[in-house]
Amino acid sequence: MKEALEQIRQQADQLIAAADSEKAADELRVRFLGKKGELTGILKQMGKLSAEERPVVGALANQVREEIDARIRARMKELADAALTARLAGETIDVTLPGKRPEQGGLHPFHLVLNDFKDIFLGMGFDVVGGPEVELDHYNFEMLTIPKTHPARDTQDTFYITENILLRTQTSGMQIRTMEKRKPPIRIIAPGRVYRSDAVDATHSPIFHQIEGLVVDEGITFSDLKGTLEVFIKKLYGPDTKVRFRPHHFPYTEPSAEMDMSCFKCGGKGCSMCKGEGWIEILGCGMVHPKVLENCGIDSEKYTGYAFGIGLERVVMMRYGIDDMRLLYENDLRFLKQFN
Repeated sequence: MKEALEQIRQQADQLIAAADSEKAADELRVRFLGKKGELTGILKQMGKLSAEERPVVGALANQVREEIDARIRARMKELADAALTARLAGETIDVTLPGKRPEQGGLHPFHLVLNDFKDIFLGMGFDVVGGPEVELDHYNFEMLTIPKTHPARDTQDTFYITENILLRTQTSGMQIRTMEKRKPPIRIIAPGRVYRSDAVDATHSPIFHQIEGLVVDEGITFSDLKGTLEVFIKKLYGPDTKVRFRPHHFPYTEPSAEMDMSCFKCGGKGCSMCKGEGWIEILGCGMVHPKVLENCGIDSEKYTGYAFGIGLERVVMMRYGIDDMRLLYENDLRFLKQFN
């Protein structure tokens, strides 16, 4: 039995020295020292020994157990230290290397142009107002003299939540809400997202952005409207830009007009941008209908006003030469990074 214990010790020494991982060393611990291990098997035969041999063999068996256990622990520590050293070497960071610059976001083309709008009108004494995109039919249509049977609703077909609640088709509702809450003088622009039941193509979307303006005060005339819009266009497109007004019809303004600007690309000579006409339609405008003022509790005999509305997408596309509106909504970073 002493010879068997000595063989186990020698065999364990060789195998422990050759163990190449902590897992392999732990498997040797189970093999030699576990409940079904080789050393335990030897100890189970102690009953066959004489009374004189048992203490001697028992002491030797304990010595072998302690030696094997100590060597396994030492080998596992060596392997753990070696693994840590290799990991540290592999993960070493050269602190002298320059760091990676974090990517910074930028403003969407909508916001770049909208900020220019705001700067121009704030400089002329206007306030910027906002309001709900889920709007009452009362504010979106009826207060603008567009009852449920009015044909103008056909061109502004929208998304209805109930018969009297809808996604707004224009930001005109904020004009009404402002006139109800404030007394003249009023000077505001109302930018925001609007909705109409349009098919998606290069120039149409069921979701788009509109900027509307409103001025109400004593003695406001069409000349004030023309002068304000001319200053706005010249600040946006340059001092040489010209404007012209063409008669039009809107239910909530009278008289009404469409405003054109001279083509910024060809200077009015005619090109592909303006389709050879030299002019580009840019916005609709007019004098606020007296009935709209009266609906809001404003004395139309004392006060007059003008209003205008412009599509933000149209201006963004013209400024940056974009020929497909869908590019502005797809959030493709390859496209958006061009503007920052």
